[in-house]
Amino acid sequence: MNFSLTEEQKMIRDMARKFADDELRKTAAKRDQTQEFPKEEVKKLAELGFMGMMVPEEYNGAGLDTVSYVLAMEEISRADASVGVIMSVNNSLVTWGINEYGTEEQKEKYLKPLAAGEMLGCFALSEPEAGSDATNQNTVAVRDGEHYVLNGTKNWITNGATADVALVMATTDRSKGAKGISAFIVEKDTPGYSIGKKEDKLGIRSSDTVSIAFEDCKVSAANLLGEEGFGFKFAMKTLDGGRIGIAAQALGIAQASLDASLKYSKERKAFGVLISEHQAIQFKLADMATNIQAARLLTLDAAYVKDQGKSYSKQAAMAKLYASKIAVEAALEAIQVHGGYGYIKEYNVERFLRDSKITEIYEGTSEIQRIVIARHLLKD
Repeated sequence: MNFSLTEEQKMIRDMARKFADDELRKTAAKRDQTQEFPKEEVKKLAELGFMGMMVPEEYNGAGLDTVSYVLAMEEISRADASVGVIMSVNNSLVTWGINEYGTEEQKEKYLKPLAAGEMLGCFALSEPEAGSDATNQNTVAVRDGEHYVLNGTKNWITNGATADVALVMATTDRSKGAKGISAFIVEKDTPGYSIGKKEDKLGIRSSDTVSIAFEDCKVSAANLLGEEGFGFKFAMKTLDGGRIGIAAQALGIAQASLDASLKYSKERKAFGVLISEHQAIQFKLADMATNIQAARLLTLDAAYVKDQGKSYSKQAAMAKLYASKIAVEAALEAIQVHGGYGYIKEYNVERFLRDSKITEIYEGTSEIQRIVIARHLLKD
């Protein structure tokens, strides 16, 4: 991989950093407490082109590469991981999926407004009994003339309460197992589509997470994504890219933890000197910085391989596995550096810890990432 950034990539990173500093950082803690969805902030993100970064310009996207997306995601998540995951779902899962596999009609109707930020999307794969075991889809879709009728429940849906459209995986032929799962674009105001209660979460609290129920929900056959039976393969391919986005989110949280630790260590005194002069603190800072840089290079490598049009499943899993681990570790160390102050909400590091944990769980747990990596190693 060529590790030097282009001028365009640097410009995207700097634009994202400025937006994060000017618009997100000062109000992130308040949104965390109130669980308020960052509606205006997401609107401004869209105006900057950050909600459809990898979508071609002809479909209202920014037409950028995955490396640029990673750089922007890290900067946004460094200020507010909740906004980061909203951005990640719309980019990595929803717009990417429709751009890659949608019909021209689907792109005109859904991709254009999603990329422009006029619509928000969500990705509905998980169910009450189908998390890591994504083949166990109990949501069913039965063909009825020119429509499919959906029945079932999805849960842990990021953006679910605010999304205008959902990409929904549902079983169309149970006898075929994973090959009997199909993918649909479903509009929120379709009769039979209902949003359940908003989850009260540990972290990323201003990003809404809900369950979605489908009760005799009639969806046009024109909204089938790809062929019947393509849904599971579609979901797995989409999640590969999603893992790069979550790795970048984790990186942002980890870097924010290091930033806060550096700042505090230069202000706080113990035993008559700044704590930054104590070797115990210096070693923590050195380890955090080294681990974050290693995670960053793994994530950029995954993005680069994707941009080359090569298989990137293993690289994405490695980046997500390691970056999420480092995010949790960096946040824990940041609390330790802050001592008692790290445990109270006046300082942001307790939020970084709460936000970090989910990166080891969603879009494939760390255990699932290890399975993916091992399969590739044994196959090669």
